[in-house]
Amino acid sequence: MNGLSSLLGGGLNPAQVQDMELRDTSETIYISPIALIKMLKHGRAGIPLEVMGLMLGEMIDDYTIKVVDVFAMPQSGTGVSVEAVDPVYQTKMVEMLEQTGRSETVVGWYHSHPGFGCWLSGVDVNTQQSFEQLNERAVAVVVDPIQSVNGKVVLDAFRIINPQLRMLGLEPRQTTSNLGYLSPPNIQAIIHGLNRNYYSISASYRKNENEEHMLKRYKKKGWMHGFKLQDSTKLKKRNATNMSTMARMTKLLKERLQDEDKLSDEEKKIAFVGKVDPRKQLDATITEVLGTNVNQSLGVLIDGTVFCGFKQPK
Repeated sequence: MNGLSSLLGGGLNPAQVQDMELRDTSETIYISPIALIKMLKHGRAGIPLEVMGLMLGEMIDDYTIKVVDVFAMPQSGTGVSVEAVDPVYQTKMVEMLEQTGRSETVVGWYHSHPGFGCWLSGVDVNTQQSFEQLNERAVAVVVDPIQSVNGKVVLDAFRIINPQLRMLGLEPRQTTSNLGYLSPPNIQAIIHGLNRNYYSISASYRKNENEEHMLKRYKKKGWMHGFKLQDSTKLKKRNATNMSTMARMTKLLKERLQDEDKLSDEEKKIAFVGKVDPRKQLDATITEVLGTNVNQSLGVLIDGTVFCGFKQPK
């Protein structure tokens, strides 16, 4: 009330103040699993640079925004900022999607912050402002493809705070019932203007068992990667290193077994704490040697069968 009273005393009439007040911002943006996976894959492919794209969906009501799909945008990016370089691309892409029966509109944009959390930089704020000029409810989603591991997604959604409201001392939003569902703010986001230049919106995504399995494996390489032929010189050096490690671990294991024979069961529990376990090292090295060389052999056989005149690398 004090803020409104000061505004009225400063010469603004009640109608002007009412126009500046914001609606309830208890909004949630629901991201479909396919859109989420495409964002993560796109962000992962761009490491160490940022990438960006557009989100397609619809505004269900005043409290719900639904994202059903995304597509990448050509951009110029660095480690800490990204901006679109082809404004015509968006229009043509949406027109092409309409021809395929996709009637969704652009509800916002996404970009990646590989390894440094979810927040908006100065360039990101300017980009979001341009989106909000076209649609005041447009949302900026930031995803971290590096910190997103084992099915846990590091993602947050933001919208700009009207600078006029900040100057007049009004709250950036009147009410929100989503405080318990918002991502806890990190110190980087606060330093870069969270709740000063922009505020967070609740983001939600539902996934079934198969989609969760896909999220856990999205960083893994494709099945064809296992059949790629490695450089023969590098493979020989790698095999020589692994064989040397196996010989050293075998010797350590023999010494460990001799030492264990001299100890009681209680002493064995603490005798080797903090020391290299030759059993585990030997097992890991053998697994790597077998896997690498079997894949190399299979790759040679497949290439020799598929491609005529193939010569096995020396």
